[in-house]
Amino acid sequence: MPKIERFLFFTRRAIYLSRTNNEYLFTKFINMRAASTVRIEILYGIRDMLPMSLAAATYGLAFGLLASQSGFNNFQAISMSALVFGGSSQLVAMDQLVLGVGPAAAIIAGAALNMRILLITASMESIMRDRSWWHIGLGTFLATDASVALMQTAKSRLMTDSYWYFFGGGASLYFVWIVVTTIGAFLSSGIPDPELVGLDFAIIAIFVAILPGMWRGYVDIFPWFIAAGTVIFFGVWLPEYASWGLISGAIFGAMAAGLKND
Repeated sequence: MPKIERFLFFTRRAIYLSRTNNEYLFTKFINMRAASTVRIEILYGIRDMLPMSLAAATYGLAFGLLASQSGFNNFQAISMSALVFGGSSQLVAMDQLVLGVGPAAAIIAGAALNMRILLITASMESIMRDRSWWHIGLGTFLATDASVALMQTAKSRLMTDSYWYFFGGGASLYFVWIVVTTIGAFLSSGIPDPELVGLDFAIIAIFVAILPGMWRGYVDIFPWFIAAGTVIFFGVWLPEYASWGLISGAIFGAMAAGLKND
């Protein structure tokens, strides 16, 4: 049945049920349609997140390897990925442990990098509005650079602004992250350093590829320039504080956009 015919059929069906005052059947019909829409949005989110999930898989493998080198057992490494779901912040924290700086410094370094989540979740207000507290909590937990970037790209292209689309993408990324962390933890002795084969650049390439979809025109030049300039400054002149460069870049970029009343 073509899409237009399905739409007309369901519209006529809804009108008929509402006019016959059959509240039970009408409510059941509406709930069935809503459930179908939720499933479709989740599947679209999973589909669109697939390229970034594959790129993030290299980071998960690297984390499993690094965790093994840091003295974590398999259960500890997998639990950290399951409970923190911090991606790059987990790698930063684990890298600090490898350098022998101690648990406190590692936690601070990872938390500093993860502070950017406080900023990017602010852009999710439209999909969190009127949601229950557990929906908001789950959405915040699944919020990552990749999932929020995917949502913003979909919004900018007027594709969707759905909580369940975001959930599908975030949940699929979470699943992949746990699976590859497990693989990396158990097979760490046979996994090469990702930097040696260039896999560490995979996730960067993915984000570069989605940038055109987030570009809205000349209005973005100034805030993007400020954000990129800040990150480059920290990376070149203050490499030991590179994690703060990401946070500062996000803050200054947002401030620049605000000054332009964007």
